[in-house]
Amino acid sequence: MSLLIKNGLIVTSDTQYKADIYVEQEKIKAIGVNLNFKAEEVIDASGKYILPGAIDSHTHLCMPYMGTYAKDDYKTGSIAAACGGVTCILDFNTQRNGETLYEALERKKSLAKGNTAVDFSLHPSITEPKDKIIKEIKTAITDYGTPSFKVYMTYDFRVDDSVILKLLAETKKYGGMLQVHAENFNIIEYFNNTFEKQKKLSIPYHPKSRPNIAEAEALSRVAKLAEITGGNLYIVHLSSKEGLEEVKRAKDKGVNIIAETCPQYLILDESRYFEPEFNGAKYVMSPPLRDKQSGEALWEGIRSGYISTIGTDHCPFDFNGIKDMFGKNDYRKIPNGAPGIETLMMLIHSEGVAKGKITLQQMVKILSVNTAKIFGLKNKGSICPGKDADIVIFNPKIKFNISYKKLHMNVDYNPYEGFDIIGMPETVYVRGKKAAQFKNDRVEFVGEIGRGRFIKREPSF
Repeated sequence: MSLLIKNGLIVTSDTQYKADIYVEQEKIKAIGVNLNFKAEEVIDASGKYILPGAIDSHTHLCMPYMGTYAKDDYKTGSIAAACGGVTCILDFNTQRNGETLYEALERKKSLAKGNTAVDFSLHPSITEPKDKIIKEIKTAITDYGTPSFKVYMTYDFRVDDSVILKLLAETKKYGGMLQVHAENFNIIEYFNNTFEKQKKLSIPYHPKSRPNIAEAEALSRVAKLAEITGGNLYIVHLSSKEGLEEVKRAKDKGVNIIAETCPQYLILDESRYFEPEFNGAKYVMSPPLRDKQSGEALWEGIRSGYISTIGTDHCPFDFNGIKDMFGKNDYRKIPNGAPGIETLMMLIHSEGVAKGKITLQQMVKILSVNTAKIFGLKNKGSICPGKDADIVIFNPKIKFNISYKKLHMNVDYNPYEGFDIIGMPETVYVRGKKAAQFKNDRVEFVGEIGRGRFIKREPSF
């Protein structure tokens, strides 16, 4: 399949310029003005942006949680991704009892095999950090192609500081990276127990049980562990102004710390938990939504470079039948998570670029370029010869009103329902083949299920 895209505005992390792109055999072969290659498909992209496909660094597909499962599997989740301009997914793979990292990897890959519409890779989540698992890290980095590993500082499967120290030191040896969910478990337990005694278990107490200080304390502590070991630390879903201050403090001291945030923390705020008739449950996630000041601080964190990537933490549970299954009278029993994989690019453009909070180049940097570089996706993340032809023709003039009924995520609500969007992915290519097309007030999936490949990633440090 050959493709010639003419007259588009190519956007990189540093600049933008008008040029043509020629694609052949899944790769970008040439970029230039007035290219005259003969191609099977020729598109005039005048007035449109040519963007690298977004890379979602944080998804939870097929994930079991609180007696249920995230609603999107690899088929539905990857279709939604393609329709949102996301051409590569980095999914979390939680280790089960007794599993080696290899066994966990192969189990999750078997769920994806033949079912993905976009390329994907996996982050092992370590829940049983026995000596043999820590020894397996070298092989996971050098052979399995999974150089990023996740641990939690809260939940029943949390790890303690001694384990984090070992993992930071071990991943560093081979150029790998440790991802950390940073929330102080004991602070959360203190508030949960206090609110239970006070019979204050309605939805607005969810964010009160996980206050900003719980994130900031855990983040401060894990940053010091990274400082001690010299390890490579990645903070997932940074949500608060106070947490960002800890990132800044560590980064300014020379600690190898990278921060990711999510659209929900940039755009929504904790007032959503007061929506009537249990609707606040739609926003129950961890960390929770914060105050508006935190959202403003996070946008500034992107502008100043302290926040390097945006992932979605895509973890969808139906509002009817799952969110309300056990949690009607107790926020602690509401499955934590929300959908987001399909709305990533449209929201960051409409709420960020179109409103002047970030530039178009900064959007490309945090959605594609940085993510590819940090996670060792050497053939992804930018529009240049030799890279995979993961290309989004983005029309900045298309207007779109978000409704879960027009989206492809397998869930019965959307946190951004009713948002008016300006700018949408018009045509999406995954390795040079068309996967999605805007038509009749929605993006339609026109790709091929099973075409997505598992990507073995390279260590980046």
